[in-house]
Amino acid sequence: MRTTTRFAQSLLVAAVVAAAMPAVAQQAHRVAPEQLSNNWMLLNRDVSVDVPNSGVNIYKPGCVAVTYEIGSDGVPMNVQVAKMSPPSDLGKAAVSAVSNFRYGPSLTNKNHTPVATYYVIPFNAPDDPAQRAQVMAPCKLPGYGET
Repeated sequence: MRTTTRFAQSLLVAAVVAAAMPAVAQQAHRVAPEQLSNNWMLLNRDVSVDVPNSGVNIYKPGCVAVTYEIGSDGVPMNVQVAKMSPPSDLGKAAVSAVSNFRYGPSLTNKNHTPVATYYVIPFNAPDDPAQRAQVMAPCKLPGYGET
């Protein structure tokens, strides 16, 4: 009786591990935005975005960091706002922009390997590069290493 119970428990554990394997295998590794071109190239030149006419802090300089995965077909998925500075009503606009990105694999990504990354979208940022960097700095996300 004990052997049958142990066998059943072992079988159950094996089934759980086997069921979890595809999820682990499909989890995209995290890539910093500045390293993304090693895997995927943005194909869009322009992206249409619906920005609200009114709302909280929509006319102040700020940024929205959007996380997403690039699937093997080059289409962003699991797009979501990760950080916003200052808090505003521009999150939906940022998500809609990133959702419309389309990517092609780089020469080193012939297998179309999915990756997870993020994109920081500036809103009302100054043209001066130093001031623009200062506006976008609060939206940088940790934990996205190099490939």
